Amino acid sequence: MFSVAAPLAPYTDTAATPAASPDTGMVLVSASPDARQALRWVVDARDNEGLPFVIVDKKGGRIFVFEAGGQLRGTSPALTGLAPGDHSVPGMAQRSVASLREDERTTPAGRFVSEPGHNLQGEAIVWIDYAAKLAIHRLRPAPPAERRAERLASETPDDNRISMGCVVVPVRFYETVVGPVLGKSRGIVYVLPDTQPLASMLGALQLSQR
Repeated sequence: MFSVAAPLAPYTDTAATPAASPDTGMVLVSASPDARQALRWVVDARDNEGLPFVIVDKKGGRIFVFEAGGQLRGTSPALTGLAPGDHSVPGMAQRSVASLREDERTTPAGRFVSEPGHNLQGEAIVWIDYAAKLAIHRLRPAPPAERRAERLASETPDDNRISMGCVVVPVRFYETVVGPVLGKSRGIVYVLPDTQPLASMLGALQLSQR
């Protein structure tokens, strides 16, 4: 099942596309078909409930940040969980991130109510799911072998799977897009699935609203 629970608690990069308004067909050149379909659904259903929202396309290795009205604020490459998968690790609230096996390092799919917060070092982040220790945050220092900066800069999404599960974005993108849009109030984050059809996720979200 896809998560639909809420947690407790103008920039373009070199590969970014121009902002698009919902009434122009919502064509985002850098977006995958799944991301475009998800955007149409969110805007048509007004599922974001008047809040800014984000689409995380794991398969495409990108993040799209939108104003509440559906206007694209910015898009960037993003790193996601090392292991493909659409579910949170059971009992994650009682586990440390460091204890995760490689196959458990997933970025779960679903609709999440985001909330601004801070990590243990006091750095501003955006919580996607507080209980699951899942957030959007800046690129941080990591073991050199992980080559995170190089992965973000590469032209292919094939090497963007490396994080413990969080959505990792370039520092400048966080500071100029993510922070201003999602760093002061709640928003909606849609993480697109890896293994299930997008229609299954959107259908589950539609049913949850009834």
